[in-house]
Amino acid sequence: MKKQRSTRAALVRFAQVATASAAFALIAACGGGGDDDNSTPAGGVKLQVVSFGDSLSDVGTYAPVAAANFGGGRFTTNPGQVWVQNVAQYYGDTLTPAMTGGFGTPPATQAGFGYAQGGSRVTNPIGIGHATTDPANYTGALTVPVVTQVQNYIKAHGSFNANQLVIVNGGANDVLFNLQLVAAGQMTQLAAAGAIQQAAKDLVGVIGTILQSGATHVLVSNVPDIGTTPQGMLSDATTRGALSTFSSIFNQTLDGALQAVNLKSKVIYLDVPPKLANITANYQQLGFTVSNTGTACNLKAMAEAAQKFGEPDPQDFATSLFCSPETLTVAGADQTYMYADTVHPTTHLHALYAQFAEQTVAGTGLGK
Repeated sequence: MKKQRSTRAALVRFAQVATASAAFALIAACGGGGDDDNSTPAGGVKLQVVSFGDSLSDVGTYAPVAAANFGGGRFTTNPGQVWVQNVAQYYGDTLTPAMTGGFGTPPATQAGFGYAQGGSRVTNPIGIGHATTDPANYTGALTVPVVTQVQNYIKAHGSFNANQLVIVNGGANDVLFNLQLVAAGQMTQLAAAGAIQQAAKDLVGVIGTILQSGATHVLVSNVPDIGTTPQGMLSDATTRGALSTFSSIFNQTLDGALQAVNLKSKVIYLDVPPKLANITANYQQLGFTVSNTGTACNLKAMAEAAQKFGEPDPQDFATSLFCSPETLTVAGADQTYMYADTVHPTTHLHALYAQFAEQTVAGTGLGK
């Protein structure tokens, strides 16, 4: 019982912080289906989807623990899917985890092509929620960095091919990790900016490796303006400003570094901030009743329930990783709220961003 509580506590401590990375899972697609027949999928072409990134693209790395103990299992309004799963369906594929584990369970290789993991940074293996520097100790989140996720794919499969859509995101946790150090007085803002710029440059190197390894359709998503999520809107002006500034630093560096090595024209680039801003500005016309000022998951009630069960840190349970229909603020909130928690998108928000992503991909002449 003590071990189970320790595992639960570790999981929720991770989830509370890692939620911030999944506000960036804003590219989902509607419809589609499996690839077990020869019919043309909604996207107009059959593609196998391979994804790398953080919690925005995590299709269930921690679900065996989270779902079994709390319900939920992904960083959204469960059972809604994260965007890469929906994109896969749109192109006639099904996306499942490439690895599961963490929080007391050793990592286990799975058959899926969803390599993204909640808490992961671009190159540093000690991501948000990673409880130890000992790689053999799995008390925390796995947080395999994006660079290693790609290496693991290449080791297992050799190369990419023209029948795949490779989706890459990253950097949000690098922004948040370094801002946490600034807030704690352990890093200057100048040093944090430098570290975030380096993370963006490193991500360009990862993208280059993917292209050099045979990928011809690579969708790259940048980081949204974190300051405009509920996490930023409900914070003080200084914190909100820092979230926006450092998000912009990462994106500007990413864009510039891609252009500097002539890769911008070789990828499908999804510029998230203006698309999110447009949705936020027109939220009511798009069917939402609450924009970036509230959460679909009843975070207060989730924390109170955890307290009744004697959890030492009940507030840690107030995250979308454990959100289910039973814990929504109101019935149907997965469709009427933009955000599941303070940063993660709801099912409806995923779907709206999907339309932008699909149009961006179609603009290259791929599918429809």
